Amino acid sequence: MTTPPETTLPSPLRCLTGSLIAGAMSIAMYMMTSKIATTFATKPMVQKTNMAVNIATALRTLVVGSTALGAAVFGIIAIGLILLAIQVAFNKQPSANP
Repeated sequence: MTTPPETTLPSPLRCLTGSLIAGAMSIAMYMMTSKIATTFATKPMVQKTNMAVNIATALRTLVVGSTALGAAVFGIIAIGLILLAIQVAFNKQPSANP
């Protein structure tokens, strides 16, 4: 029977660096979402058929929703990495020798 390999926790500095990167990406995605939504709101649709308006509305919603989802995911990752850094900082690493 083999023993599983030992895993080491990342350092708090590494967690905080990752958190800063994820937070920056979250802010960038949020700003992009805001600009896209503003652009869509200020430019009216000029289609004449009802089906074209419905498709354009669905695509606009999909684009804004996708960028908002990206901003939320990166924000949650940033918060999780900050919490992991706190946990790693206060937990003692188990010794390698039994």
